[in-house]
Amino acid sequence: MDEMNKSQHTFVERIKQSALKIGNRLGTYRVDAQDATEHIQQNGAFIVFTVIGAFVLMAFVAAVVFFITIRGPEKVLVPHVVGKDLETALLELQSKELNARIQLRYSDSPNDAHTILEQSPKVGAIVKGYADVSLVVSRGVIIDAVGDYIGKKLDDVQIQLQTLFAGSTRPLVTIAVPEYKVNAAEPGTILEQEPPPGTPITEPVTVHVVVSQGTDIEMIAVPDVVGRTLDEVLAVMAGTRLEFDFTAHVVQDGERAGTVVSQQQFTESTLRAYSRVTIDFAFPEYADGETVYGIFTQRLSDYPYALLMQLTAYPPDGTSFPVVRFYHTGGSVSIPYAVPAGTMLELSVAGTVRHKMLAEDGAL
Repeated sequence: MDEMNKSQHTFVERIKQSALKIGNRLGTYRVDAQDATEHIQQNGAFIVFTVIGAFVLMAFVAAVVFFITIRGPEKVLVPHVVGKDLETALLELQSKELNARIQLRYSDSPNDAHTILEQSPKVGAIVKGYADVSLVVSRGVIIDAVGDYIGKKLDDVQIQLQTLFAGSTRPLVTIAVPEYKVNAAEPGTILEQEPPPGTPITEPVTVHVVVSQGTDIEMIAVPDVVGRTLDEVLAVMAGTRLEFDFTAHVVQDGERAGTVVSQQQFTESTLRAYSRVTIDFAFPEYADGETVYGIFTQRLSDYPYALLMQLTAYPPDGTSFPVVRFYHTGGSVSIPYAVPAGTMLELSVAGTVRHKMLAEDGAL
């Protein structure tokens, strides 16, 4: 019995000693935890900035790696390919790692076929690799032989060629100043051409043509206009199929200002339609400050037949009126006028304005 009590007492003592050791350790742990908490509280800002700095550093490193990874192509110098054939140009662009964007266009010379006419960007430009370079490539010429113009109207052929080569710096086919001759064909019809139809075009060519002026020879009575006023002469000019070459001089003694003092004389009383007659005016020496006298002159193309022309006056007051309407075959054109000072004069041929001038420019 005593031994049992003694064993129990020893067991209890051991438990007490173990509990005491555990308590001492827990106390130590509590002290360590408290010290750690105090340390964190004292150095909290440093720790926060340290964490933020670490994140910033990680982001910077990531960005550097990203941009290094996706770095664009190197810059290159655009080569000169204008005048080279398309295959050579593509190989040169490919060697520079450049892409070609091709446009096709007709050119003025048969020798330009499949060659580069233009490039953009220009030679010497610095661009990134794989950039686009626009190339204009020649498709050659629109036509390669002279057409057959015999039997066609001259006006129609000229319009056709203008339309065909619209935008060309140098048309492949042009019509020379035509030669006219009496023929049973309708006036304005092409009778002959040189070079002949089908002639190969290797460079721009000028076609010479012979054009019919018809068989009817109309004879016109020559009017006597000596002593007539300017307005009366303009009325005659509008109503006859003759062409007048006007001259003028300062009025002399015995002459009446603003009238015709002489005209060209002929042995016959009639002339072929659109023959020329010279008429001379006497104009005032000084303008009165309101009316300006003068001769409007202009050099036009020679037309195969007479075209309707009109000289229109635009005075400074904003109004306008026709000075005269008449038919003329072109070449040298002259028109007398007496209009308000500062008037703008405008000559139109078949409805198209050909020339403008201030009335003072022609005043005596």
